[in-house]
Amino acid sequence: MAKNRILYALALLGSALFHTAYAEWSSYIIFCALLMLPFISLILSAKAILKTRITLNVPERAIIGAEVRVTAEAHCPTGIPPFKYKISITKPITGEEWMIRPNDALPTEHCGALTVSAASSVIYDYLGIFSFRLRKAPSAIVRVMPKKEELPLPEEFRSILARSMRAKHGGGFSEHHEIRPYRAGDTLNLIHWKLSAKADELMLREPMEPELGLLLLTLDINGTPEELDSKFSRLIFYGGFLLEHGIAFEVLAMTANGIENWHIREESDLKTCTDLLLCAPFSESGTATEHKTNALWRYHIGGEAYEA
Repeated sequence: MAKNRILYALALLGSALFHTAYAEWSSYIIFCALLMLPFISLILSAKAILKTRITLNVPERAIIGAEVRVTAEAHCPTGIPPFKYKISITKPITGEEWMIRPNDALPTEHCGALTVSAASSVIYDYLGIFSFRLRKAPSAIVRVMPKKEELPLPEEFRSILARSMRAKHGGGFSEHHEIRPYRAGDTLNLIHWKLSAKADELMLREPMEPELGLLLLTLDINGTPEELDSKFSRLIFYGGFLLEHGIAFEVLAMTANGIENWHIREESDLKTCTDLLLCAPFSESGTATEHKTNALWRYHIGGEAYEA
């Protein structure tokens, strides 16, 4: 460190002047001791310099606009020598890059993943005279998520709730049922005994499921930061709406790697899909709407402003 080196140089210069003015053995010993001190410090620091590792402390997720700071934690079996570093940030979705100091806030103004890594990492001996490059710490990813909020729901989504039903193959749990008379070959587990007693014949409570083909949500990973914020908010809200009503669907997205798709059956699928899209590279051309599928119903998520 510059401050330590300047102080040491001044101390060494002072001892040299003292020895010149007072040419005795004690002044010579003081000068020699100061001259050897950095090398003694280096020898004592060698093991710690080789063994010290740093890790970055960042959350996996952060809400858009939240104040998030990065800190580094050093690990060493002996005393930890002085070290310094800067924070390098890359946003894969747009390719933007930043360099910030430790404890500065991360840029969380808009949605997207942030790849955080330690840059210019340097470690010193215990006196801070000699410097060495510190082994690079593993990078970390912070995903900046949109806030969960109620959004306007397009009429297209309401229309898919009114759909025909069919008997659920294999039975099992279902939110929808149909009451019908017992037929030869039906399982006895489905008999509605109370209703059968009233009707004076065997009646079944048969599980039903929606008779619906492929449902598709499409979006393009491009646009302004504000448009991307809107797209991710809508993806989470619309996807959550479909799952709440027991409707499985697929997500089709246009990225720089081309068309990517995910099958969404439960909340964890939607979470995985969103996490990956937050890291997806920006698409310069093309749109998911041009991709041909055999979907029965599809809705394209745009980034236009919300209607009042």
